[in-house]
Amino acid sequence: MKKSLSAISLLILAVLMLPLSIMAQQMPPVPNDPDVRIGTLPNGLTYYIRHNDLPKGQADFYIAQKVGSVLEEENQRGLAHFLEHMCFNGTTHFPGKNLINWLESVGVKFGRNLNAYTSIDQTVYNISNVPVAREGVQDSCLLILHDWANDLLLLPEEIDAERGVIHEEWRQSNVGQMRILEELLPTIYPGERYGVRLPIGTMEVVDNFAPQALRDYYEKWYRPDLQGIIVVGDIDVDRIEGKIKEMFTDIEMPENAAERVYFPVADTPGTIYAIGHDKEMSNSSADLMFKSEAFTREQNGTIAYYLQDYVEDIISMMLNTRLREISAKPDAPFSRANGYFSDFFLAKTKSSFDLSVVSHESKDLPSALAAAYREVLRAARGGFTVTEFERAKAELLSQAEAAYNDRNKRENDVFVNAYVDNFLDNKPIPTADMQYQLVQQMAAAIPLEAINQAFAEAITPDNRILLAMMPDNEENVYPTEQQFAEALSAVDGETIEAYKEEVKAEPLIADMPKPGKIVKESHSDQWDATVWDLSNGATVIIKPTTFKDNEVLFSANAINGTSAYGSEFDNSIKFLPAGISAGGLGTYTRSDLNKYLSGKQAYVSPSFGSFSRTMSGSTTPKDLPTLMELIYMNFTGITIPADEFEAQKKRVRTQVQNLQTDPQYLFGKNVFETLYKSPRLRQTTVESIDGANLEQILQVSKDMTANAADFTFTFVGNVDLQTLRPLVEQYIASLPGNAKQASRKLNGYNTDFDMTPGDKTDTFTAKMQTPQTWVYLTMFGKEPYSMKNAQIVNVAAQILSKRLLDKVREEMGAVYSIGAQGSMDRIGELNTEIMTAFPMKPELKDETLKSIREIIMSMTDSIDQAELDKVKEYMVKNYTENREKNEGWLGAISGWLTNGVDTFNGNVESINSITLDDVKNFMKSLASQNNYRVVILDPETEAAK
Repeated sequence: MKKSLSAISLLILAVLMLPLSIMAQQMPPVPNDPDVRIGTLPNGLTYYIRHNDLPKGQADFYIAQKVGSVLEEENQRGLAHFLEHMCFNGTTHFPGKNLINWLESVGVKFGRNLNAYTSIDQTVYNISNVPVAREGVQDSCLLILHDWANDLLLLPEEIDAERGVIHEEWRQSNVGQMRILEELLPTIYPGERYGVRLPIGTMEVVDNFAPQALRDYYEKWYRPDLQGIIVVGDIDVDRIEGKIKEMFTDIEMPENAAERVYFPVADTPGTIYAIGHDKEMSNSSADLMFKSEAFTREQNGTIAYYLQDYVEDIISMMLNTRLREISAKPDAPFSRANGYFSDFFLAKTKSSFDLSVVSHESKDLPSALAAAYREVLRAARGGFTVTEFERAKAELLSQAEAAYNDRNKRENDVFVNAYVDNFLDNKPIPTADMQYQLVQQMAAAIPLEAINQAFAEAITPDNRILLAMMPDNEENVYPTEQQFAEALSAVDGETIEAYKEEVKAEPLIADMPKPGKIVKESHSDQWDATVWDLSNGATVIIKPTTFKDNEVLFSANAINGTSAYGSEFDNSIKFLPAGISAGGLGTYTRSDLNKYLSGKQAYVSPSFGSFSRTMSGSTTPKDLPTLMELIYMNFTGITIPADEFEAQKKRVRTQVQNLQTDPQYLFGKNVFETLYKSPRLRQTTVESIDGANLEQILQVSKDMTANAADFTFTFVGNVDLQTLRPLVEQYIASLPGNAKQASRKLNGYNTDFDMTPGDKTDTFTAKMQTPQTWVYLTMFGKEPYSMKNAQIVNVAAQILSKRLLDKVREEMGAVYSIGAQGSMDRIGELNTEIMTAFPMKPELKDETLKSIREIIMSMTDSIDQAELDKVKEYMVKNYTENREKNEGWLGAISGWLTNGVDTFNGNVESINSITLDDVKNFMKSLASQNNYRVVILDPETEAAK
């Protein structure tokens, strides 16, 4: 392997000054990982099979189709997406809803583990996280893939029933940005199919196509040569291969099959301008795209694919660091900007470099775009600096090393996604060793000059597209094509100075604190963990695991939060998360910090809630010292420079201002104002942003972290106690702390943070371009917190979700998607809630709300054993899987620290003990408290104006 990679390095050096498209033809192909079994049946169907133990006892079953909406004729627009829906509405071996019902009986939940998507050029179906201890389950999943491939029933009555569901999906997605895009795509793709083939199609076709038309489309395009089967998980590869051959070989390849064409995108001179506006557009944005030739399928399979990916990642990383620095300034010409390489919008037959910009106001969009474009030209003409390059290389190498170190602990979805990409686009699937060594070789071989040349060649005067989208304004005046053209032209004509970078040299911790001590060590039998009591009163819990070789997760938890502050702090506390996210640590600004952390895989994020405080983070064993530095500084050195604070307020204010006509924002605003007394539980408004005070935010941040003795610090993952010990004494035991003043119990509870009780419906209206009714419906109350009760509320919500899906979506066609969530808070009075929220067809509102209430109330005395068993099967699967994950253990310990109730150990036995009467009695108790609130946002009618 090393010899071949040395040859690769020489090849890179020999041709790296060539355009990538030419280079790709001189690069060797990437060999496939031998641990994946790849084969092709005589009928043309391709399969990928791999044994993998994570998660234990589970497997993923996928079928990828090289078929999407671009293949539709004008009178078929929407059929590709409609066909995807029909795969869940009756097949030869699973008629009706039997497919969904059977999978849920073995622990596979529709919408979570069972799903599909349709895009322009592909359609992919998945059955994920399947418990496969029984071979019969494996065979049935393969049978489902077989039915999707060749045996859909496509019954006329099922087709007609699904028309309403898809109509509601269209209604839900037909918001401001989508309406603008649908209008402008023909301009972006002049005379090309990509301009008129969005997967949702047209409602005229959806409402009126004959069932035979869908069957004709199915027979034409769902065929073996365009289908790939992927099975990854805890399975016998030989057995699965035999079953695939047995089940799929008899599918016939049609004679005279239509050619699968990948439609090209033409080059275009100069710049195409596509400008639009809409009442419900949420921001003013511009995307300047530079089209370029895409790799062919054959070129994707070469080492040039990785070379291109590496070069593009390096460029994007360096450019976006520059753009972020500008946006952090109070006088920033744009709210945010970033550059990235991708397919050209909807088309994979063309590539592009995209510069995306959001301005503070619509009228400023040309100047915002010009400012960001100036930075693109500064980099393209003057190049990137050595320090930028070295920092970006270090970050990519660090990411590659982290992935490599966890190569033996990859979960099924990592492999599945790679194999889907290989089947659809011939993207490489090498071994982890080769992939890591390729990154190392490229980092060593590719000089900065080559990176700078590559970016200079990507920025061209032709093949440009400017897409601008804005909210409507009262003046009805918007930037014109001429204004955008003049703004870009002016920057093209400028003499732009090369970039000069300032890099902070001093250490993150200016004065290293005197270490504290571990004064007591004990063992927690409950968590099989080591416990250290520190000299400053803090507690540390360490749970070493072997789940991932390169992962250490961290949290620090404390009771009591911001609820004790008076009303004069309301606006500042609401803005506190946004304020902290813009700040830095010590003398390091956020930009300085990002540079400091390049090449280090470590982060820490504080969160100060009404009744609790947390610090959360993650790292690798190698970067554990950096994590400890961040922990120390987040407790002692949160800083927010005044200018960056004002810049953040300006950014958030712009976002909120543009949401004032967004129905979803207005709906959320009405929900919070209706259900909660506390003014802190409100949507962010322009007024609340303006009222946020920097000194108050810094004071709250300081108060929340003032006493380390309030906190328990938990580490879970591949952590060595002897390595951790001196780091804990240096960075955690040294934090300011006073055990006598520690706050380890809740200091009272303010019921203003609970929902307002009662049985009431509140209705509001708003102007909408696409009329739909938004509903938030909740039943809530007070129940004793226990593991069993926390499980029962979850069980009840899952049963309710299935009933709502069957009735409201499938039978009534009133919604595209609907589900329920159940929660039980560890802190609070009215601590239990079962809720659902959804947009729906306005004409069916009254009937739907009546049905939902009847369904909920029926659960007090009518639950079927089969319903309960399906949910229990799913939850047992998740509990079992969670015991093999670091985040599972960390979440369990953190929850236990909040109120002393362990909901992790023994959860399988507990869920299996739950009976029908347990669920019904729980629902009776909750319903008897008469807290049933409904908040509705209706479309404004002419009569209501």
